[in-house]
Amino acid sequence: MSSLLIQNARVASEDSDDLILSDVLVEKGHITCIKPSIEIADGVRVIDAASRILMPAMFDTHIHMREPGQEAKETIKSGTEAAINGGVTGVVLMPNTMPAIDSAAMVRTIYDIVERDSRIPVHTSGCITKGREGSQLAGIDGMLSLGVKMLTDDGDAVPNISLLKHAMEYASEFDCFFASHCEVLDLSGPRALNEGVVSHRLGIAGTPACSEEICIDRDIRLAHATGARLHIQHVSSRIGMETIRWWKEMGAQVTAEVSPHHLLFNEEDIGDYDTHYKMNPPLRTAADNAALLEGLKDGVFDIIATDHAPHTPFEKSQDFVTAPNGITGLETAVISLYHHYIRKGEFGWGLLVKRYSAEPRRMMGLNPVPLVDGGKADFLLFNPDGQTTFSADYMQSKSHNTPFLDKTLHGSIDLVVLGDEVLLDRA
Repeated sequence: MSSLLIQNARVASEDSDDLILSDVLVEKGHITCIKPSIEIADGVRVIDAASRILMPAMFDTHIHMREPGQEAKETIKSGTEAAINGGVTGVVLMPNTMPAIDSAAMVRTIYDIVERDSRIPVHTSGCITKGREGSQLAGIDGMLSLGVKMLTDDGDAVPNISLLKHAMEYASEFDCFFASHCEVLDLSGPRALNEGVVSHRLGIAGTPACSEEICIDRDIRLAHATGARLHIQHVSSRIGMETIRWWKEMGAQVTAEVSPHHLLFNEEDIGDYDTHYKMNPPLRTAADNAALLEGLKDGVFDIIATDHAPHTPFEKSQDFVTAPNGITGLETAVISLYHHYIRKGEFGWGLLVKRYSAEPRRMMGLNPVPLVDGGKADFLLFNPDGQTTFSADYMQSKSHNTPFLDKTLHGSIDLVVLGDEVLLDRA
């Protein structure tokens, strides 16, 4: 990339919801000047960003790329291109691939693919148990030696609490943390939808919220007892969120995430068995939506993460109980959160930057990427006056299992820059 001058941008940061009008000069992959007015030099590309918002690029810590083993759904190449399309320049992969990422050899395999196919940094988590089967510990030493920071059996809870305690006692001595997908399998049933009015109306056995809530308390209690750091994934209920709040007040080393779909949708959206709204944990109630939103605002939730979970059209076209759980989220997160919340004044850009850019990086032991003099260029340019239609042609993911398919929302991502490369350019 040659030198780039972005003029008249409204710059967002994690520190405030106020937007600062600035010009930003990028040279050799770094921000060399940021101030109200910068003189145009010869050979510099100029973008007039009037009315648009310049902000640090996002970072998503909960992504399923499906490679190796299920490349028909997604690959690291297609998934990272989807991330770029959504303004995301860093991701953390979940280890429930086929075979699972449970050893140093599998971590090396992932990073070989990343080096070949990805234009953005990709980190991977590693399994807690071998094959995610819950019976014996995975090759934790080898994975940690290659830089793995997060251990998780995401997609399932670890059912053997004694084994989980042993893992926490062992690995907490190292610079890593655990991430918990929380559910009690004896209670969760078919994992199809929330147990309640809608499940009874549709005639499908539901998963009660207490399945998730009991496991949240169990895992935090165990981490607190062993001194381990713990992250709770994709919280879906008010009581689960309040359990996390209580444990934080008790001094537990716990963080938590909320996914856009658990903020935006609830069980009533399922309608006539629409599998685009089938996920695990399932969509709960409108009251849970409202509570989770308040938890995001007041900091119970440390980060936003999409739980990007691609599936083929054939899989999602099956009956509601048989169809797999999950929706894609990388390409829709920023725009849908703007459309439904920021545009309506529910929260500001500062919260989005903090929870979906800065704090996820900090959780992974990385530095945030604020727009400051001398900082690395790692940002997106957002047009609040634009519109985006999430058509199959627009989306870069191999899979289009999203409730937003073919819908038009306010806002568009016009530019993504990482270092000295323009990754996406609609400006």
